Amino acid sequence: MANNSREQVKLLNRVKRIRGQMDSVERALAQEDHNCSDVLMLLAAARGGINGLMAEILEDHIRLHLLKDGHAPLTPELGEDLIDLVRAYLK
Repeated sequence: MANNSREQVKLLNRVKRIRGQMDSVERALAQEDHNCSDVLMLLAAARGGINGLMAEILEDHIRLHLLKDGHAPLTPELGEDLIDLVRAYLK
């Protein structure tokens, strides 16, 4: 995954942000008179956060395990195409 501690901290901060978003969903649902559209907006934000995190981890995986040291099953160009495809799919 993350190839240095700075990147790892960024990923962990994303997880904490997503956890906070899900806590907001839980609090909203716990209210008897919760507003469904507000809950849906909170869920959409959490889903966006999760998709962004997935894209980062997939990109790291592609770069670190499929494209490393020139001994990869993918060319650098195909690897970049794969990264672009994953990012587009997860948006």
